Amino acid sequence: MHAEHEADPGSAGVATRPRTLTTDEVTPGQAFARWQDLISDTFVPLVAAPTTGRPFRGRIVHSTVGQVQLTTVRAGGQHVRRTPRLIARSPEEYVLASIQVAGRGEVSQSGRTALLHPGGMAFYDSTRPYTLQFPAGFEQLVVQVPRRGLPAAAVERATGVALAADSSGRLVADFFRGLAHLSTTDPVGAAALAPHAIGLLTSALCLAAGSSPLPGPSALDRERVLAHLAAHFADPRLDADTVARACHLSRRTLFRLFEHEPESLGDVLRRLRVSGAQRLLRTEPRLPLAAVAARCGFGGGAQLHRAFRGLTGTTPAAYRRGGAG
Repeated sequence: MHAEHEADPGSAGVATRPRTLTTDEVTPGQAFARWQDLISDTFVPLVAAPTTGRPFRGRIVHSTVGQVQLTTVRAGGQHVRRTPRLIARSPEEYVLASIQVAGRGEVSQSGRTALLHPGGMAFYDSTRPYTLQFPAGFEQLVVQVPRRGLPAAAVERATGVALAADSSGRLVADFFRGLAHLSTTDPVGAAALAPHAIGLLTSALCLAAGSSPLPGPSALDRERVLAHLAAHFADPRLDADTVARACHLSRRTLFRLFEHEPESLGDVLRRLRVSGAQRLLRTEPRLPLAAVAARCGFGGGAQLHRAFRGLTGTTPAAYRRGGAG
């Protein structure tokens, strides 16, 4: 799928504008053929067949956050296959995780079948044949990442395995559902979380493979804090105390979450605010700098100037004159 990129220089990755594709623009008789084209273009080439005799409708909302592709699928019942012939013709190498939102389904690969119920998730690998079965209407979020860089042994053992909607599996599912929502409301904030998304998915993959637990409470708390910062960076009152209260952490615990990270809590917040300012300077070039500062959580124009220059090497005014170059 090709989506229009929405990115800021200096942000942690790239986020695309979400794109919605449906079968509504074709006649009912053409709907499933159109659907097969849509899922093949969005994921990898696939063959599919409906599982009910009812008129078919399907809807896809797709976005990309860094290396992570996020696709919400809502459709009627279907049977989907990735065949050896399709793999030979289109050898894209991805690992996918289906997070079930509504309805039920099955993921089968490598002789294993994972049953999907709301809140659960299952993994599969585009380099080997797999099948997806949905007896009736369903909704799910599909997380798709490049296979390279993921632990190969864990990928081999985790495909066709389900993570149930228990405490650990739900934490992962909730993070990615939140990231998909954030990609529609704040692409810059979503892009800032992209590196953490890959790490969390890797941990979930290892858990499904039986080789490693999910990150401990500290790592999950840090992901929660990062998500809160991305959602609320424009609030000028946002500081360590308000973040700690919102995330139900002590101030001491909050700072300990970032002790061994490349960025401190303040660094992350500053980067998010500067990225927001870059977006405003590009999309609203006539907006006064004082208004840019206020809308991005800075205390004033001088604070914006210092933070902007420190992170980008140029001033807000020069950045705007250069057309975001």
